[in-house]
Amino acid sequence: MSVHSVVCVKQVPDTTQVRIDPETGSLIRQGIPSVINPFDLHAVEAALHLRDEQGGRVTALSMGPPQAEETLRKVLGFGVDRAVLLSDRAFAGADTLATTFALAAAIRKISEEDPVDLVICGKQSIDGDTGQVGPGLARRLGMSQVTYICGLEDLDSEAGLIRAWRQLESGRELLEAKLPAALTVTEVCNRIRYASLPDLIAAAGKPVEVWSAGDIGAERSRLGLKGSPTRVNKIFAPPARKRGEIFSAADSSPAAAAATVMDRLQDRGLKMGRSA
Repeated sequence: MSVHSVVCVKQVPDTTQVRIDPETGSLIRQGIPSVINPFDLHAVEAALHLRDEQGGRVTALSMGPPQAEETLRKVLGFGVDRAVLLSDRAFAGADTLATTFALAAAIRKISEEDPVDLVICGKQSIDGDTGQVGPGLARRLGMSQVTYICGLEDLDSEAGLIRAWRQLESGRELLEAKLPAALTVTEVCNRIRYASLPDLIAAAGKPVEVWSAGDIGAERSRLGLKGSPTRVNKIFAPPARKRGEIFSAADSSPAAAAATVMDRLQDRGLKMGRSA
């Protein structure tokens, strides 16, 4: 049994040049350099690794403006078989609820042509940092889910099971999930491959399919800003931090500088103890 994976990738703004629309509270993406979400590259690698072992196909899916085609072109160069871009003004300004609604509708359409066994996402995007899209897709598509994967153990296509290691704060755990399943992967799950020359040549001849809201049969009232209940009430820059005290061994002996640091730490500890 071969495996068909849909991997979700996102084009995100360069995080050093983020600007916010003060009226809508959403990111301004026009005119800002964009990159592929780094965690999504690990999702792509996971999908390609499973295809290499099990056979099958990998479909990359993204939602964004026309310029997001650059992201899909990049993953095609890694060996992805098919690329689909959801691009329509109706999708603009979507929060995670509206985003998962659109992506789920597209995945259902893809599955009608070729049943989907796995939906794979990066653990989060570097612009939103919510980590909600993967679990949201699992809920909308009725799939089992494994989040924060730090390693793939195996996929038993005959039994319809996947086993993966999940990262925890105090360690990791081995989980087993039934297919179809939605996965989110961390940056330690794998090492991203280099694009090979044959894959780059093949990618140049592959089309990027562009679908509108009408193509996926989505209700426009549930897309973009209209379908997003999240509202930004206030945007502000964090206050500047007070510069800390600097201890330098150049002004005294290393032993004296170390003694000064220990005195400061002890003083801080005593104050904290009294306030407790």
